[in-house]
Amino acid sequence: MIFIGERINGGFKDIQRAIKEKDTSIIQNWAKIQSEAGANYIDVNMGAASNKLEDFIWMIETVQEVVDTPISVDSNKPAFLEKLVKICKYPPIINSTTADKEKLDQIIPIAVENNTSLIGLCMDKKGSPQDVESRVELGAMIFSEAMDKGLSEERIFLDPITMPLRYLQVQVKNQIEAIKQFTVLSSPHPHIVVGLSNIASQSKQVRLINRVFLVMCIEAGLDAAICDVTDEELVNSAITAEVLLNKHIYSDSYIKAYKDSMRS
Repeated sequence: MIFIGERINGGFKDIQRAIKEKDTSIIQNWAKIQSEAGANYIDVNMGAASNKLEDFIWMIETVQEVVDTPISVDSNKPAFLEKLVKICKYPPIINSTTADKEKLDQIIPIAVENNTSLIGLCMDKKGSPQDVESRVELGAMIFSEAMDKGLSEERIFLDPITMPLRYLQVQVKNQIEAIKQFTVLSSPHPHIVVGLSNIASQSKQVRLINRVFLVMCIEAGLDAAICDVTDEELVNSAITAEVLLNKHIYSDSYIKAYKDSMRS
C-alpha cells in the first residue's frame, strides 16, 4: 500500500496561516509527524492560500529540510510543475492531471523528462462523471496517453474520483466497480489511488467511514491513498486487508513487521 500524507494542504487553517506568515515550524511539524507515521509520500498543496510559485517552492524546501520522504507535488499548473519537480530531492509524484488532451500533452512530458510518477484524475472539462463507464473510459485515455508518451505502468496512478457519501451515496459502488475495471487495463496494471477523505466530507463518522471505504477499495484493487496517515487504525486496517488478500506474509506481528519495512 502506498500511503500519501494529506495534511500539508492550504485547505487546513494552520497550513494556510503558515503559508501566509512563512511559519516553517507548522509545516515541518506535520512533515515529521507524517513521515514518522510511515507515509511513503507527503502531499504538498497550497490550496487557495496562495497562487505564487515562490510560496510553493518554500513549502517543498521547508518539508525537505526535516524529512527524506518523497513529495507529492499537488498542482496541475504546468508552469509550476516544471520548476517544482526539479527541486525535489527524490522522484516525486505529480498530483495531478485530468483527462483533457491539452493537460495531458503538457503534463505527461514533464513527468517523463523528470522521472516522476503521475496521478491522472478520471474527469475532464465536463467535470467528474457519474457512471462507471465514463470513469473507466477517461482512466483508459490517461493511461494510454501516458504509456504512448513514455511513462511506464508503475509510474501511472489512476484516480476514479471520490464523491462525498453524504451527497452522492450511489457513487461509492460506482467507484469501486471502476477500480476493479482499472485492474484489467494492463498487466501489470497502473497504480490506483483515491483522495480518501473526500468520502466522509462533512460526515460525523469520518474515521469509521474512511477506514471501511479504504478496505473495500483495497479488495477491489486499490493500492494507494491520499489520506490521514496519523490515523493508526486506518493504516492498520489497510495492512490487515492486504494480509487477508495474501499480499503480505502473515505472522502474529504482521502489523509491526509491515511498519518496520515502511521505515527501512
